Amino acid sequence: MRILFLNPQGNFDQHDSYWTEHPDFGGQLVYVKEIAIEIAKLGHQVDIVTRYIDDPDFPAIEGTIDHYLGINNLRIVRIHANGEQFLPKEQLWEHLSEWVDNIIGFYQKEGVNIDFATGHYGDGGLACAILKDKMQIPYSFTGHSLGAQKFDKLYQSNASLKELERTYHFSKRLLAENTAMKYADIIFVSTSQEKDEQYTHELYQASSKDKNFVVASPGVNIETFAEYNGHNVDLDVLNKVEKTLSRDIDSSRKDLAHILLASRLDPKKNHIGLLEAYANDQSLQDKANVVISLRGVDNAFKDYSILKPNEQKIMDQMMNMIEKYDLYGKVTFINILSQKELANTYRYFVSKQGIFCLTALYEPFGLAPIEAMSTGLPAVVTKYGGPSEVLKEDGKTFGVLIDVHSSKEIAKGIHKAIDEYEHYQQAGVQRVLTSYTWTATAKTYINAIKEINKPVKGVMIPTYFYSLNQDDLDQRVLKDYVKKD
Repeated sequence: MRILFLNPQGNFDQHDSYWTEHPDFGGQLVYVKEIAIEIAKLGHQVDIVTRYIDDPDFPAIEGTIDHYLGINNLRIVRIHANGEQFLPKEQLWEHLSEWVDNIIGFYQKEGVNIDFATGHYGDGGLACAILKDKMQIPYSFTGHSLGAQKFDKLYQSNASLKELERTYHFSKRLLAENTAMKYADIIFVSTSQEKDEQYTHELYQASSKDKNFVVASPGVNIETFAEYNGHNVDLDVLNKVEKTLSRDIDSSRKDLAHILLASRLDPKKNHIGLLEAYANDQSLQDKANVVISLRGVDNAFKDYSILKPNEQKIMDQMMNMIEKYDLYGKVTFINILSQKELANTYRYFVSKQGIFCLTALYEPFGLAPIEAMSTGLPAVVTKYGGPSEVLKEDGKTFGVLIDVHSSKEIAKGIHKAIDEYEHYQQAGVQRVLTSYTWTATAKTYINAIKEINKPVKGVMIPTYFYSLNQDDLDQRVLKDYVKKD
């Protein structure tokens, strides 16, 4: 089969050059890349289709066709839409119809028939719906992170509807997600909880009702995130980490455990919650240091002005806490630039009794924890969202689930992981190997696709779905929803 992965915001390249540098370059890129590779290894022709950009801020992304070295049957295909400058996802909605037209033109010129498309995030899902309308190509939708839950959290934090619309374009996102759900032949979810909680939200009920949901849990690249075996830490990474620790951590504390945070700076990742729990628990400070990944910043205690304004705001809060509670010598920030460096950093901290901690307010699945668990790091993770299913099954626990709204509960969970280190280390590794590999995920995709891969009729999408310019109509949905609150 010829299968397209539609991800207009992705900006994939063979070296994963900008992963985690921008909110649009998060876990969904890992998800798409790894499943695409495994499906290609199964003998199918696979294209990851993204938007063409020629932007000096992203020099590694260039050309229409790219490849991952050593991977057959897989291409990265970049298609034009609305010029060549990088656009964040919030500004892509109006240009997806043009993008799909250009995708159709590209494959017609190649003389290639498309058997199936799979759309990722709301924009990729909408693009698939438009493609199905125009070319009768069946598709699946994978939402990754849905707008309704994000809207709820931001609106509950007293942000105004007008402000949220201006910043996040929620009305367009919700319309796109509902369209993607309504016409999808399959909706792939990472956990049953995702299906039961996210897709049953009031703003999606009509579109997702009676759909064909398939649970396809993300996996781990167990070659990259190999288990620590005593000697498989890259020497350059080892030297880099030890230099950072020697600079920021008091020498008297070098033999303590380490609490590692490795998510992007975003309010919903709740770095502040972790640091607050640490600052208010002296026994935890006596037991462990804190290590926070910070891409692109060599020494945060000297300068982090390279970060975006919203990231600087989070850093300012953390620095204020470090000052207020005198956490100098106990906390460090480490510059991790790639997946390879991240995996080696994880393995290094396994050798130092490190634990992985994710205090996100909500996590749809939680790919980062299972990557860390694969290397041998015990995981302490938010109980809100997919991790509660990933880290617990049939009464068995494979990591420590925590209530991230409670500083005491966060600290208690970290204590538990450190005190029962070997148990959670072994349980985490086994959980990954038995349940979370990308090969298994890819086979789930293909088996589900084969069940529905047959000619379909046009879906007759209303004209306004193409432009997404019906702001008054779209915002009315949100306004009615808010009034019910």
